[in-house]
Amino acid sequence: MALAAQPANTRKRTYAILIALVLGVVTGLAIHSFLPAYVHDAEQIASLLTGLFLRLIRMVIAPLVFATLVSGIGKLGDDTLVLRVGGRVLLWFVGMSFLSLVIGLAAANLLQPGAGFSAPLPADISSLKHPFQPIDFVLHIVPTSILDAMARNDILQIVVFSVLFGLSLPAAGKAGKTMLGWSEELSHIMLRMTDMVMVLAPLAVFGSIMGSLAHSGIGMLMQFGRFLVEFYSTIMAQWIVLTALAFCVLGPRLKPLLKNLVQPVLLGFSTASSESAYPLLLEKLEESGVPGRIAGFVLPLGYSFNLDGSIMFQSFGAIFIAQAYGIHLTWSQQILMVLVMMLSSKGIAGVPRASLVTLVAVLPQFGLPEAGIALILGIDHFLDMARTATNVLGNGYAAAVSAKWEGVLSDGPAEDEF
Repeated sequence: MALAAQPANTRKRTYAILIALVLGVVTGLAIHSFLPAYVHDAEQIASLLTGLFLRLIRMVIAPLVFATLVSGIGKLGDDTLVLRVGGRVLLWFVGMSFLSLVIGLAAANLLQPGAGFSAPLPADISSLKHPFQPIDFVLHIVPTSILDAMARNDILQIVVFSVLFGLSLPAAGKAGKTMLGWSEELSHIMLRMTDMVMVLAPLAVFGSIMGSLAHSGIGMLMQFGRFLVEFYSTIMAQWIVLTALAFCVLGPRLKPLLKNLVQPVLLGFSTASSESAYPLLLEKLEESGVPGRIAGFVLPLGYSFNLDGSIMFQSFGAIFIAQAYGIHLTWSQQILMVLVMMLSSKGIAGVPRASLVTLVAVLPQFGLPEAGIALILGIDHFLDMARTATNVLGNGYAAAVSAKWEGVLSDGPAEDEF
């Protein structure tokens, strides 16, 4: 486990992120309330801190995903093993996605989050329009250029190329073994590079929270307080369900896994960016006994197909908008909507504001006004924080479950990878 952080360093990182989170809340509210003339300056500082960190993280994502996926597939061995591991984990992804949609649908019908809202005037949200077309989605899966896919950090296209590349290594003989060794070394270097970038994580957390609250203040949170509470309550229920299902597979091994997942989940929550948590999640899974060849194969797939928090928001948000506009959807319409969302949510991973993009694509198909998104835009950052944390947690569970199914989940840190 060459790159695993020591426990003391892990604790220091976690404490630093928590302190930055609290300081961001206090500073942001103080600026909004007592120093309104400096709100713009605070937003600029926040944009600099958060943007710098996210750019550094995005800089390493494409080579890291490529290297870990290629080396992971190469170490899995034959094609049959790759298909078995991939097939099992994809079934898990589909099951968790469907369950997440059902949880969002049930919670929205039970809690009625849109009741009492006054629908806003139609807003210009054309920048979010991204209609789902099955043919376009299938064509989009295959990159026309891997360099273009890496430049755009299109995880789905990088995954497709990396899987085919990894499967081709055995046919290359000695050259394939050389390339496998090169990909392992590259993943080692990229993880070390990521460890250097993570030093800036507390600054990014502080900037992200401070800027949002300096601009909007606590008034926005109070206005949408009920919706936020109900959404976060639904997220907590989803966490309980996902954790219970993971426990059914992992048993007592779930406790140390949860302990190691705290930091990447917290980082994802604070920055509202799954990309920022990816390298750290990979490292923490290794500390939890998940071999790098499994984690390096499952996580890139999960970032395209296993966005549990984002997909739960689809059904919850759609019902919220229907209630806000006083539009009644029959149960048959709601079930059909869930099935459509199962497909459409797989086509926009990696798109900015991906959850809103998918929601805008689905709404017109069921007679719901796209302008309803304007109700959510103001607090979407805080919704995205919870969605991202759930995505990170769900993918951490998926990697550990896959390792358990393969009988390679060790009791201690994985020593044989990276």
